[in-house]
Amino acid sequence: MSTLTVPPVLTSPRDDAMQLYRAFKGLGCDTAAVVNILAHRDVTQRALIQQEYRTMYSEDIFKRLESELTGKLETAVLLWMHDPAGRDAIVVRQAFMASSTNVQAATEVICSRTPSQIQMFKQHYYSKFGVHLEHEIERYTSGDHKQLLLKYVGTPRYEGLEVDRMAVEQDAKALFKAGEKRLGTDEKTFVKIFSERSRAHLAAIDSAYHNMYGNSLKKAVKSETSGYFERGLLTILQCSQNPAQYFAKVLHKAMKGLGTDDTTLIRVIVTRTEIDMQYIKAEYHKKYKKTLNDAVHSETSGHYRTFLLSLLGPKH
Repeated sequence: MSTLTVPPVLTSPRDDAMQLYRAFKGLGCDTAAVVNILAHRDVTQRALIQQEYRTMYSEDIFKRLESELTGKLETAVLLWMHDPAGRDAIVVRQAFMASSTNVQAATEVICSRTPSQIQMFKQHYYSKFGVHLEHEIERYTSGDHKQLLLKYVGTPRYEGLEVDRMAVEQDAKALFKAGEKRLGTDEKTFVKIFSERSRAHLAAIDSAYHNMYGNSLKKAVKSETSGYFERGLLTILQCSQNPAQYFAKVLHKAMKGLGTDDTTLIRVIVTRTEIDMQYIKAEYHKKYKKTLNDAVHSETSGHYRTFLLSLLGPKH
């Protein structure tokens, strides 16, 4: 469920474009007005505002926002202006292109998306950057992690809730044989099962694994694998069970300790607001006994804080 709050009586995209133009005009930008409009418009409305702005002022609103906003607020607003598939493509591209390649961010996005979301963002990736996502994965990742990502973006998976109990037990046995039962690990089996099975099927494997061997599949993955490969497998597994809980943990980690990982904070809030942020907020509160709004409030400031909190919606 989305946390986006849209005004009960909406102004037209044309009026929004005019108000934004006024906010940009003159000395300095009326940042509060920009945030107030854009943080309360859904994906369709934002696309229409972009079209109207270009029609009326012969200017790309992205370029204007780039020149008027700065820092973390600029990063967050520009990402928010894209549709979900375009946004995922940009996040993954930036993660691969970063001076110290942010493989973790790319892994999170790829391994937490549904097959239909992956197909959409693969198309966007190619049309935006003129290169296939698979080629980028080949180039910037390695080993078992590379094999997992390539299979995960290339394999169509069932998205329904039905599972075949017999197949589930066979997979649980295969994973036990490939990991905890032997010396060393048969990574190919982990790659095959984690990239080919549906979310419902994987969640059922986890429960069957626990019943059969008294250990959780998550623990088995942690003890048998490492590095980005482990991270990818755990992301797939956790998102098959409870994506909201997975993202609540990612957000908590981004704000834990000294300093804030704003790249992660922006990425997760902006990409999940219109999907399941209501559930993420509930999971966050349940696990950390603090509202996500309070956590974000204490880690951010200024218009950047206002923007993120607007996306998160009311505290309760």
